[in-house]
Amino acid sequence: MSTKNLGILICILLLAGCKAGKNYQGTKLNIPDSFYFEKEENPPGYLEVNTDSLNKEHIKDIEWFGLFSDPILDSLIKQALAYNQDLNVAAEAIVQAQDGLVIQRSAMLPYIGKEFGASRGNFQGTVLPDVDNLFYTAAFVNWDLDFWGKYRRLNEAARARIVQTAEGYRATRLSLISTVASEYFLLLDFRARLEISERNLALRDSMLNIVEQRFEKGIVAEIEVNQAQIKRAVAAEAVPVWKRLIAQTENRISVLTGTNPRRMPITPRLLEQDTSITIPAGLPSELLLRRPDIVAAEQSLIAQNALIGVAKANRLPGISLTGLFGLATNELSNISDIPFAWNVGGALTGPIFNFGRFRRQVFIEQSKAVQAELVYQRVVLNAFRSVEDALVEISTLKEELLAREARLKASINAQRLSAERYDKGVTSYLEFLESQRQAFESELNYTSARRELLVAYVKLYQALGGGW
Repeated sequence: MSTKNLGILICILLLAGCKAGKNYQGTKLNIPDSFYFEKEENPPGYLEVNTDSLNKEHIKDIEWFGLFSDPILDSLIKQALAYNQDLNVAAEAIVQAQDGLVIQRSAMLPYIGKEFGASRGNFQGTVLPDVDNLFYTAAFVNWDLDFWGKYRRLNEAARARIVQTAEGYRATRLSLISTVASEYFLLLDFRARLEISERNLALRDSMLNIVEQRFEKGIVAEIEVNQAQIKRAVAAEAVPVWKRLIAQTENRISVLTGTNPRRMPITPRLLEQDTSITIPAGLPSELLLRRPDIVAAEQSLIAQNALIGVAKANRLPGISLTGLFGLATNELSNISDIPFAWNVGGALTGPIFNFGRFRRQVFIEQSKAVQAELVYQRVVLNAFRSVEDALVEISTLKEELLAREARLKASINAQRLSAERYDKGVTSYLEFLESQRQAFESELNYTSARRELLVAYVKLYQALGGGW
């Protein structure tokens, strides 16, 4: 091979290794050193963060099933992960993305085809004096050389889309776990409220019976009987409300777990749920980068960056190689005796005048990349906000729960004392009714606070991308 030809070959190989566009260099993010959700000198909720620790020794993955010691909840979540339709749909999207990458990779390889045909007529490239037959069989090859990296950029985008789709599946999975847990705690709350309402109704029935007996003896006026009847009716109204909400919540959980709506024989009580979950100190901010929405947003940016290279490559000339190998004859019987016919060629094609169409397409892809980067930064900011919201919610709900617990104890004691005073005739019936109302509301508010705290832990689990 001459020096000139060798130089041409080296140039071709170097060009073949080029890719139009720039490689993704990452995006600068403003990541805080710590989660700060209380503006005090030494706030109890201030978590020191070691931003240099992004390894498995410091980032501990706590399985969902280790958060709450509730086998019923664990069973529901496992069933949802196995049979939920939305999660299975997301899993199929991963399969489609993987197949799309295989299709995209095949564009870099030669296309090999075959053809067999037969015809009859008086034209075979030129007009023949007589009608004749033509039988032919051939194999053909077409190969678009990836000189400017167009197909490699498309492969890069396809790989990013696979990761993005996989993170979409993980986001769906995480959302499913959180939704099942939240609905489960809501169900326990409604059942606790039903139990409280039924006890209140029984108390109202008892009081109505006592007041009616006192009225018959002339001890109290008829107005007290009417008041007792009203209070009894109000208490009775609440019972079917909680029954309806319980059934509807059970139906939602059934659908989440991939089953038909059904009654759920759930025995745990809300007051038995552990609310003393400890958030480990030294929680690294980089843990947020494991959130599926953040990873998916960055992969979308990577894919869009690759498409800029594709748009730039479309402005450059393309080289394609073609080849044809086959047999052709007028008589089918002697097709195996005739020599092979072949043809090999190449073509250089490229735009000359397209009135700025390809150039504008580059501008569009670049604008989309800027847009994707802004979306990525917004997702990161929202991720930090969601963690801060969950942390402050847990911190304040713990304080609120203590206050509601103190209120509940005081209300129950006040109800007991008021009942004793009413029996002795030293207090009015209205004062006794007010003490009952306060005790009833305090009990409902206390169960609501416990449920809100449990759901806040679920929100933190989801905000941190699945654990801490």
